Amino acid sequence: MPKLLSLVVCMAVFTWATVVVASLIRARAWTPTGLMLAFGNRDNLPEATPLGGRAVRAAANTVENFVFFAALALVAQAAGATGERVLLGAQVFLWARIVYLPVYVAGIPFLRTGVWAVSIVGLGMMVAGMS
Repeated sequence: MPKLLSLVVCMAVFTWATVVVASLIRARAWTPTGLMLAFGNRDNLPEATPLGGRAVRAAANTVENFVFFAALALVAQAAGATGERVLLGAQVFLWARIVYLPVYVAGIPFLRTGVWAVSIVGLGMMVAGMS
């Protein structure tokens, strides 16, 4: 599999895991009541804890950003524009997103924004590498 597509797969798996973990944190699945909520329809979830809310927002942000990353990576692959800058940008994006998750969930606001900005720089590198 081409390197760029491997990065898309890695990001897809990471995004899926982020959504699942956020859902479990939101439902408090480590408690018997929370586990039943997690396995149920989640119609009557209690109000989110600050940690649960951050986990859900971080997961949503990961999904939103994955859409842009996947679009750029797939266009680059289809166009044969998979040079070093595109690959480096994709790697920067992936690693920044991996760092972003615990920083967001931990509630570190300015660092969170900085790490997010690094991921956006990675997307910009990908775009620049396609021209």
